[in-house]
Amino acid sequence: MQQCPVIALSNGLNIPVLGLGTSHNGGYSHEAVVYALRECGVRHIDTAKRYGCEEALSSSIQESGLPREDLWITTKLWPGDYGHQRAKEACRASASRLKVEYLDLYLMHWPDSMIPGRSNREVRAETWRALEEMYDEGLCRAIGVSNFLIPHLEELKEDCGTVPHVNQVEFHPFQQPWELVEYCRREGIAFEGFCPLAKGQALIHPLIQELAKKYKHSAAQICVRWSIQNGVITIPKSTKPQRIFENCQVFDFMLSEEDMDSIGRLHTNKKLVHLSFPLWKR
Repeated sequence: MQQCPVIALSNGLNIPVLGLGTSHNGGYSHEAVVYALRECGVRHIDTAKRYGCEEALSSSIQESGLPREDLWITTKLWPGDYGHQRAKEACRASASRLKVEYLDLYLMHWPDSMIPGRSNREVRAETWRALEEMYDEGLCRAIGVSNFLIPHLEELKEDCGTVPHVNQVEFHPFQQPWELVEYCRREGIAFEGFCPLAKGQALIHPLIQELAKKYKHSAAQICVRWSIQNGVITIPKSTKPQRIFENCQVFDFMLSEEDMDSIGRLHTNKKLVHLSFPLWKR
């Protein structure tokens, strides 16, 4: 990979702007992750307890031979583990499965919890305070949230002391939540986008294909470049080494302002990722 830029978090840490997303059990490739780390220069890996591949990822990292300090490892707290004590136990369990002494970034995976007799706001605040404590202890070098909207972030600001360092949200040509992006930037929250290829749907759009021909890059590279050029931390997923290599070759060209705007007009508020109860309890 060409030299990967970083984005500074509000606490002074630098997160690589491009990472590799991982997937659920059955969709994880040990060989692909080792290839990404060894051959593509990937240093930022995103996973979650929900994906069920933290242990597999630890094996891939070990086989890569890379020093722990060279890597940025993000994992996430599942809503079924929300609450002060459960959150702490879940975080330590994730670190144990990953075989690391600390996490670079730990995220609350979803804003709701559906705990009987308690409001989501109350549970969010209690859980976030647990993350704040783990941040103060050094178990988590940075803490953040995923899929949080402006009202959730406003409530967290009122209820707790530490502003999330990152908010990870679906972001691609068909889903461009610019009001949320700008809010996060005003509040000092780095915006991270998942699903940058819209689960492959963006790759067949005529405009993306036209730009791929114009810039002599793949449709996937156009989407990843567009996301990064918007200042969004971007974590495309793939289990195919050649696709991972391709997704990393995005720092040798720039999209024109006109073409950035053209992709910007593809927004249809199309969301491809949804969570619903009782899935959270699994």
